[in-house]
Amino acid sequence: MNATPHVLAVLDDVLASLTPDDRGSLWQLSEQGRELDANLVHLPAGAEVGEHQENTLDVLLVVLAGSGRLTTGPDTALDLTPSAVTWLPRTSRRALAAGPEGLSYLTVHRRRPGLSIAAPAPVTAEGGEAPCLLDRVCPGCGRVAEGTAPKFCAECGERLAGR
Repeated sequence: MNATPHVLAVLDDVLASLTPDDRGSLWQLSEQGRELDANLVHLPAGAEVGEHQENTLDVLLVVLAGSGRLTTGPDTALDLTPSAVTWLPRTSRRALAAGPEGLSYLTVHRRRPGLSIAAPAPVTAEGGEAPCLLDRVCPGCGRVAEGTAPKFCAECGERLAGR
């Protein structure tokens, strides 16, 4: 049986329903059997996505509304305006900052393989309980952030809760 194309969302309608506190993913491609992922993301005025690196996937970023800056290196930044299409090659480092009216953009990339949860190491009587890592779980992508005191997810750049 062939899949049937259909309209999934009208992004102008999604953007029109924004509230001042909205941040993060407003819409996601979620159809079964897909080979792509897509997300409509909104950053309010002045919000940032910290520097991060995507090691697995190329990402296409399309600005739909607002403006901002994409920092790609210590001395390199790109202005983002509506209708700008930017390729973020895998292994590239990047950070985003929304302009005064916020920044709404669509990301499209190959679908990520399913996440797996590794079993925790056994706890020995003399070692005590394993540390709780909930404060390191990224609210954007669900990955556990590494490092001694991470503030942003190294995969997607989302700020970690309470950091």
